[in-house]
Formats: sequence, structure tokens, C-alpha cells
Amino acid sequence: MILKKMIKRKNILKIAIDSPAAAGAGTLAKAISKHYKLFYLDTGKIYRFIAYLKIKFPKKFNNKFIKSKIRSLKMKDLTNIDLLSDEVGMEASIIAKIKSIRKMVHSFQVNFAYNPPKKYKGSCLDGRDISYNIVPDADFKFYITANVKTRALRRYKELKGLKKKITYKDVLKSIKKRDKSDLNRNISPLKKTKDSLLINTTNLNKRSCFLKIKKIIDRKTKV
Repeated sequence: MILKKMIKRKNILKIAIDSPAAAGAGTLAKAISKHYKLFYLDTGKIYRFIAYLKIKFPKKFNNKFIKSKIRSLKMKDLTNIDLLSDEVGMEASIIAKIKSIRKMVHSFQVNFAYNPPKKYKGSCLDGRDISYNIVPDADFKFYITANVKTRALRRYKELKGLKKKITYKDVLKSIKKRDKSDLNRNISPLKKTKDSLLINTTNLNKRSCFLKIKKIIDRKTKV
């Protein structure tokens, strides 16, 4: 998606989802987006993409290089399985604290949220600061969470499924470190807004979580 002068489409459905790492927000957001025909963006993947670039091209890595990559960024670029590694995740957490990078990513996210392709009925974004920083006027705001051990187990199973050599203990340590970084950074920290609905997925399967959110959305809209 190439950045253009931001145009706000009218009468679209906008859903904002915030969550700590591995809470299941991505899975839910994808299911919601598919059901309601929304343009979906995992905003954390953008920071992971930039972190991946820093690791792969350390000598080229600067603001000019980052800006050029964001301007030519396509959704398929965010599906690279290498973006899921713990190394990339921790680097992304560091990069997300850099004001200049957040400013570039912010423009991309806002344009994505308010100007989805016309074939979509709206947009659904998940990340850390969506409900108060990217789409503050979202029609629905959700804060998805789960206890840290459950989240670590989910991420561990995901990585093992991708044939990554990792231990549960290492993943748990990484998740705790990521939580601390996300919650305490000065710029756009992870937080639940007063108007976000809390969904705890610790003891819920994917289908139950989806149906719970679907019921909330259907109660207030006829999309």
C-alpha cells in the first residue's frame, strides 16, 4: 500500500483491537474481518517487518531506508514467517519506542483504517495503541487478553508448528519481557481505554471468542 493524501471513506465499519502479545487478538481479528468483509491489518507486523529489515540490512538501516520500505509495503510482505521469530519480536519492541519510526508507521496505519479499498465494508486493526491513537473513533473497541502462561503456551505451539527450535521457558521469558516493554514505553504504550470492551480468552476457544464478539457487534449494527 503506497501512502497517499489521506481520504476518509464515509459510512464504514471500523473495529479497533488492542492486546498484549499472543492473547489471540490476531486470530480473532482475522475471523471478524472475514465475516464482516473488513480490510485487516496486524499493526504489530509492521514493526516486526521494520525490525526484520534492521537485522537483515544493518548497514542500510536509516530513516530514509525505512520510509521507502513503508511506502512500498504490501500486505504479502507481512506474511513472512521470519517475522514471527523471538529475535525479530524483541527488536520490534525496541523499534516501537522510536518516535520517528512510529510517526511513519502511524501515517500508514491511519490511512489503512480510514481508506480501505472499496470492495471492503470497513477496516479492522489490532495492535497496542489502536483504540486511542490510530482509530479513536472506532465503532467497536476491544481489549483482548489472557494470562501470561496461556499466552506463552500459544506462542510456543505456534513457533513449534513453524519448526522453530525454541523452548516454552524461553517463550515465557520473552513474553514477560515484551509485556514490560509494551506497557511501560513512553510513546503509545499498551493500555485498555475506558470505552474498550475486555475479552479474556484464557479459558475460551477460538470459536467461543469469535461468537462473543460477533454477538456484541450484531447487537449494534446490521452490517
